[in-house]
Amino acid sequence: MIKMYAIPNCDTVKKTRTWLDEHGVAYEFHDFKKEGVDPARLMHWIEQVGWETLLNKRGTTFRKLPDSDKQDLDADKAAALMIAQPSMIKRPVVEHPGGILVGFAAERYAAAFC
Repeated sequence: MIKMYAIPNCDTVKKTRTWLDEHGVAYEFHDFKKEGVDPARLMHWIEQVGWETLLNKRGTTFRKLPDSDKQDLDADKAAALMIAQPSMIKRPVVEHPGGILVGFAAERYAAAFC
């Protein structure tokens, strides 16, 4: 089963959901805002794609952090930030039988699902 982890009102997530729906790809949706993120699952993602890929440094949540929280980032510190504020996770994260997709790019989704 394909599972999407995201926040429903994110524009990138809306594009991803539209693409999946248009291509007949069934998925389950996990809302970070309502359900949070499982720390063990987050650590698995970090092992698979790296914390640098998962941590959304462009988002307002990250940019509003005190400088001390942004300095000396490593996997553990990044994971703690993402667990405390799941909106710092780059969206969407899509688990599928072939791996994990982070963010949206139509060509990557076509390669994974078509």
